[in-house]
Amino acid sequence: MTAKPAPIYDRVAFIGLGLIASSMALAIRQFGLAREITGHAKSAETRATALEIGLCDKVFDTAAQAVDGADLVVLCVPVGAMGEIAAEIAPRLKAGACVSDVGSVKQAVIAAVAPHIPADVAFVPAHPLAGTEHSGPRSGFATLFQNRWCLLTPTETSTPEATSRLRALWEGMGANVDEMDAAHHDLVLAVVSHTPHLIAYTMVGVADHLRRVSNSEVIKYSASGFRDFTRIAASDPTMWRDVFLTNKDAVLDILGRFTEELFVLQRAIRMGDGDELHAYFTRTRAIRRGIIEAGQDTAAPDFGRVAAKKDA
Repeated sequence: MTAKPAPIYDRVAFIGLGLIASSMALAIRQFGLAREITGHAKSAETRATALEIGLCDKVFDTAAQAVDGADLVVLCVPVGAMGEIAAEIAPRLKAGACVSDVGSVKQAVIAAVAPHIPADVAFVPAHPLAGTEHSGPRSGFATLFQNRWCLLTPTETSTPEATSRLRALWEGMGANVDEMDAAHHDLVLAVVSHTPHLIAYTMVGVADHLRRVSNSEVIKYSASGFRDFTRIAASDPTMWRDVFLTNKDAVLDILGRFTEELFVLQRAIRMGDGDELHAYFTRTRAIRRGIIEAGQDTAAPDFGRVAAKKDA
């Protein structure tokens, strides 16, 4: 009989108990990656729910209490709140511990958190490229990270041991792990996530303001394209407000490039240039095929989202 592998961490503390933290907690339990899980959330209701459904062994009223004695602390709060939380927990961090996060912007998180990390604590920023439009402690599921990517952006305080250990945790939860520079991460995410979200919010906003098309018609006749826009635009508004404010330069860069591409298509449509449109759509279709071949989605007409809640 094969022996069960030893846990990677003794105690993992989650600050913030939403979709990502709850999914991590469930995966950690399922795969035996830690002996104990503690947590903290700002809302008393969220704390009570986390205890009720067994996400954490212990839930504390303050972040400082939750990190006491933890080998790994994961900040799962909006990017704009990271610095304040780091300052609060710093005096209670255990020597030799590792602090990480799951924020989708890395340069701003590093700038806000790193100054508060004690010299005897490692800081290894991370970003799992997984999620749904749902939030809260009940929204998590253990398979969220299966075959998804988690990007690590080590800093000067990221020891090789701490980085390797964190990589092992993410791989243990089923994720593919890669490392990259924080600035490059923010540019990549502006392309693959941040700007698409902004466009989705904008398109849903256009439909809301176009009074010649009633809200009932928008809902009743929604085709898959608009339906997917609304799924993306249903994401947590606090999180996305902070993303755009903290990754401003990269988003504005990509948004400018998007506007230029839009003008190319606008001109082709106005001029009746079918050849240009066909060539353009052929090039972009190849990117979709690449995503499918990489195992990051399926070719199903519903985009593989049969059970929307369970898909990233």
